[in-house]
Amino acid sequence: MTATGSCEPLISVEVVFAGALGAVSKPYRVAATATVADVLRLAAEDPEWAGVFGAVGARPAVGIFGRRAEPGEPLDDGDRIEIYRPLSADPKSERRMRARAARKSAGTPSKSGRS
Repeated sequence: MTATGSCEPLISVEVVFAGALGAVSKPYRVAATATVADVLRLAAEDPEWAGVFGAVGARPAVGIFGRRAEPGEPLDDGDRIEIYRPLSADPKSERRMRARAARKSAGTPSKSGRS
């Protein structure tokens, strides 16, 4: 029986988040008709996840086993819902800055002719 008292079949899913200070992982049993949004709401109400939703915002980017997922997407038994934290910097800009610094230290001019 579910929390609402119905006899709807249940599935097992896991919600995970890897933050800068460590990972949080917790299994949940939800209705077989549950969506990603349903499980995120459940996790947001869980005291163990108190700091996570403050860090990623009310509508975090999520995925299922590394594949981006939408809030209304239905779940399958055994799914792992991953909450992605926002990037601290744009990876493309970071690569450019590292390459520029490496060229400067090697004394090589940049592609534009400027150092």
